[in-house]
Amino acid sequence: MEKPLILYVEDDETLKFITTDNLEREMFTVITAIDGIEAWELFQKKTPDICVLDVNLPRMDGFTLARKIREANQDVPIIFVTAKSLKEDKLEGLILGGDDYLVKPFSIEELILKIRIFLRRSKTSQDASPQTVIKLGCYSFFPTKLLLTGGKGEVKLTFREGELLSYFVKNQDVLLGREQILESVWGGNDYFAGRSLDVYISRLRKYLSHDPNIKIENRHGIGFQFVLNP
Repeated sequence: MEKPLILYVEDDETLKFITTDNLEREMFTVITAIDGIEAWELFQKKTPDICVLDVNLPRMDGFTLARKIREANQDVPIIFVTAKSLKEDKLEGLILGGDDYLVKPFSIEELILKIRIFLRRSKTSQDASPQTVIKLGCYSFFPTKLLLTGGKGEVKLTFREGELLSYFVKNQDVLLGREQILESVWGGNDYFAGRSLDVYISRLRKYLSHDPNIKIENRHGIGFQFVLNP
């Protein structure tokens, strides 16, 4: 059985060595880089299953690297790791297409858990029928391809966008509490996850804006309701 491939980018040699050693003990294959340019070259040569990126990198920072990765591949999950704990930095990483965030010093066990969650979800998506299509008004949603077509073209969704839209579709017309959505899709409820939810809902509303019969309604103080009128 082929081991999952992780691209791990960290310029602190000691931390890189310790983290890589722990990941390899967990039966992952790890390719590493110490700066953004080296990492981008590796990404193009290999096809990692997940990327773990430090933010403060020499030559090309982690946010710039993530932007380039997202332009080339919307599917691969990205976890940011950084010494920065400012909320603005976390949100910048989110807006660029990051799927999760760890602040140094972080727990190796927590990183491994997050990696396993993303890999498990990716495998579930890949194992599903690639022909699955869900009609949403004037749109067609292909959850396994992370593709939304209709309106004025097509949108390649990020991993998290696809998960959130799938969750809404499965719970159409159901009033979902914020905590319920966060626990089900993000696997936890904290400030960053909450702000992430708001950003991703804004994105989905924009993607679906060409059909007035599709709404993600905000119920103040409670949560959200995905409504598809006939």
